[in-house]
Amino acid sequence: MLSRKENERLTRVGPGTPAGELLRRYWQPVCVAAELKENPIKRIRILDEDLVLYRGEEGHYGLVAERCPHRGASLAYGRIEGANLRCSYHGWLFDRQGRCVEQPAEPPESTYKNRVRQPAYPVEKLAGLLYAYLGPKPAPLLPRYDVLARNDGERRIVVLPALECNWLQPMENSVDPTHTHYLHGAGMGKPIHGDGRIEIARYEFALFEHGIMKKRYAGNGNGAVTLVNQHPLVFPNMLRQHHGREHYLQYRVPVDDTRTLFFEVYFLESKDGSFIEQREDPPVEYASYYKNDDGTYKMDRVWMQDYMVWETAGAVFDRTKEHLASADKGIITFRKLFKAEVDKVKRGRDPLGVIRDPKKNQVVHFHTVTDSEREVGKSR
Repeated sequence: MLSRKENERLTRVGPGTPAGELLRRYWQPVCVAAELKENPIKRIRILDEDLVLYRGEEGHYGLVAERCPHRGASLAYGRIEGANLRCSYHGWLFDRQGRCVEQPAEPPESTYKNRVRQPAYPVEKLAGLLYAYLGPKPAPLLPRYDVLARNDGERRIVVLPALECNWLQPMENSVDPTHTHYLHGAGMGKPIHGDGRIEIARYEFALFEHGIMKKRYAGNGNGAVTLVNQHPLVFPNMLRQHHGREHYLQYRVPVDDTRTLFFEVYFLESKDGSFIEQREDPPVEYASYYKNDDGTYKMDRVWMQDYMVWETAGAVFDRTKEHLASADKGIITFRKLFKAEVDKVKRGRDPLGVIRDPKKNQVVHFHTVTDSEREVGKSR
């Protein structure tokens, strides 16, 4: 179990908190890009900050703090002018860097606008999603993970309902493989890793340059074991898996301390490895609500089963009352890694997985294995 102070250190995500400062060193998806074509201004809340995301007239994106620094009105009700956003209250105009470039009621010779700055963050588009970087400058490169950057297949996006609990609950689940036997394998949903068909002899959790590689080994009856499944927790808040030709990357983005956004990007390889012309905006599916009318959880899909256990643990799970066992070594590994990276950020260093070299960001591949592809001593 953790002390209350340790639990807060891992779970709180606002500005200035240890976890919040670490998470701000990474690009986070905040919106499906196509949503801004019909309505170019959207209010969002990410990492406990209230922001306004907008699409300029020429397609450039901006992200600024929601409250106008003049009198506090919401810029979500402003209007787009070129690449800028004008407040609907007194007409102050802000550019994408947060600079105030016009104050209509001030004298023409006034330089007051030059001393007003609105918090603003860079936005980039990749694979149909808009990503924001809320950390210190200079910003690192937006990682071109294989699911996001490959061209030998087709992409689609799935947006799950906002999770009503802290981000750490789903992340610790990503290194908790034994739950699949019971939560997903008790007649309520199809086992997602093949564990229902084979006997797992050992689990391992290996650190690598982008996070933790989760490995499952099966016994063959004579004492030897075979790697049957391998996929990573991509640090700090992603899960990467694949099944046959389909790969996916799932983001768990903290809204604040008690809510979490889920974005999934799926990539289906072409059968012959041929290049496929990519759409500007992949198709998007918005998953349906996961509770019944009486408030009980639907349990007929894997993700609904996961939502049940994450949310019923509480808005922020009280880890002072937990009792970890030997099977929870993946959770312990993740917590140790997270604490080490928090300390690294405090010392002014880049945390694990941050990319600044363009040569390392052409396409970031992950060495994954599924049970259907296993071979003794080999992996895909």
